[in-house]
Amino acid sequence: MPNAVSATPSRSRFMLELLVAFLLTRFPYISIPFKWLESYFHELSHGIATLVTGGMVSHIQLFPNGAGLCFSQGGNSLLIAYAGYFGAAVWGYLIFLLATKKSIIRFTLSLLGLTVAASLVFWARDILTIAILLVLAILFLLPLKLKNSSALNTLLRILGLMIVLNAMASPMVLFGLSGQGDAVMLAQLTWIPAWIWVMTWLLFSGLMLWLCWQKVDYNKGVSK
Repeated sequence: MPNAVSATPSRSRFMLELLVAFLLTRFPYISIPFKWLESYFHELSHGIATLVTGGMVSHIQLFPNGAGLCFSQGGNSLLIAYAGYFGAAVWGYLIFLLATKKSIIRFTLSLLGLTVAASLVFWARDILTIAILLVLAILFLLPLKLKNSSALNTLLRILGLMIVLNAMASPMVLFGLSGQGDAVMLAQLTWIPAWIWVMTWLLFSGLMLWLCWQKVDYNKGVSK
């Protein structure tokens, strides 16, 4: 008997959702709001690390190309710098994980939408950032109009996978940057080369994707 509470995908369903997530992160223009998602959770993770380590967040800034900045004072610089890509991958996995539960899908979408809205109120200062955060809030809240909860679970699982995939791809850009970026800051703080920090983010994002795969229901779609 199928579990009425679980929305865990089958192997084939997971691969299809992963393919859709990959394509949506690669199509020009269509991919833009989904890059904003990873950028938002990246900067949110910087902000959380700042607060947790005793610092203060002034504001965050998001750009149309998917880049972002978190302006803060105090806190542990090492943890704050590392938290961006690390945190985005964790957020992607947690969103995917929550999307495997039918009973809380509407609560999850509402909570994510409210989180974005709170960031808008407390940390957004410029028009572009406000506009981007409004789009992201709508991205989470608009699907609540759908009556089919299964569709909501599918949409949120795909969003979670997109965040993980973008968290995996984004650090690669740092290889082409000179003298800037989180990896360079970490290298200056620790004397560990920037490329090693980039590799740890890539490996960790890969681990989060593997953990998503571990949630697959191997019995679904298998005839007995």
